[in-house]
Amino acid sequence: MNKKMQAFMPLIAFVVVGVAVTNNPNQERNLKVLPQDITDQKLDSIMHSYNVALGVNCEFCHSKKLMYPGGLDFPSDSNPMKENARQMMRMTIQINKTEFNFDVNKKPEYINVVSCRTCHRGQPMPEEFH
Repeated sequence: MNKKMQAFMPLIAFVVVGVAVTNNPNQERNLKVLPQDITDQKLDSIMHSYNVALGVNCEFCHSKKLMYPGGLDFPSDSNPMKENARQMMRMTIQINKTEFNFDVNKKPEYINVVSCRTCHRGQPMPEEFH
């Protein structure tokens, strides 16, 4: 019995560490526009709305993890599109504040505010208006 435990302990430790690393709720974040205390659910919802508005997937702005094929390194700033996205977020926030007196806490249901979709219309690069 003791030899079996010695054989399985490294395997168990490896699995526990692997689960802890991949499911860490306090995962490092690199938020520069969105609030630091945003919930994972709200963050995922916002990112999904960007995917739809631009017709892209997460890899459009986020870099791949070097050690894990298929994984994304969300905190990394190595993909230049990530900073472009931040600039677009800042621009959209500014337009809505100055042109529409947009207040997140008092948003009337009828107001039409500028969003990513306004210009992108499901395309990665916005179309020119004619």
